[in-house]
Amino acid sequence: MDNVADELIIEQYKAYLEKKEFACIAAKAALGRQQIKCFVADHLACPKDDTAIVQFLYSFIDAYRKSDELYHSAAIIFKGPEMRNERMFDELLWQRLQALSDMDARSFDYDNRVAADPSSGKFSFSLKEEAFYIVGLHPASSRLTRQFSYPTLVFNPHKQFEQLRETAKYNNIKGVVRKRDVAYSGSVNPMLDDFGEVSEVFQYSGRKYDESWECPLKINHAGVVRHTAP
Repeated sequence: MDNVADELIIEQYKAYLEKKEFACIAAKAALGRQQIKCFVADHLACPKDDTAIVQFLYSFIDAYRKSDELYHSAAIIFKGPEMRNERMFDELLWQRLQALSDMDARSFDYDNRVAADPSSGKFSFSLKEEAFYIVGLHPASSRLTRQFSYPTLVFNPHKQFEQLRETAKYNNIKGVVRKRDVAYSGSVNPMLDDFGEVSEVFQYSGRKYDESWECPLKINHAGVVRHTAP
């Protein structure tokens, strides 16, 4: 691994978050508090780094659970491949998440605070029994605020959103983010919904799905109740 090159990629990611037009002020807050953790992997389509990615995210979870602060985020930045379009990124995103989920299922249960059914409005991705909302970034995204030079998966602890919902901050942040998204991209992300209304899987990759799309993710954790969301 080229540590110098990896550090340059991480600095590039942080500079991307600092851009004035970047919409998510929560990510900016995490950066300002030095609570953004980054891991540089080789290839989004390759399982070679999966073990290292999972261990990095487990360490992130351990540190997050010990903190009393809000605004923590972990970014897995992949050096390749070159993204040709949104469909390509979408397919590879679900491949990697499936691999990470299957690896996690060998050692941990699913976070019981969220649903394990990807079709449920209560679904959230789980690692080490900690739920995450995931944001995909890549240079071929149709959403300008998601256009970053490298394919990236950003893991945001779901509990943070619940904590924010208990205060006035959540609606304020949501309003600012959507206003910035309109100003920069020309519209609010059409896949954006609040937790509990529509499954958040529609938001992960940034791609606009049609009505026939079904999430390919299969949760294989022991003890998960199998059901179809209404």
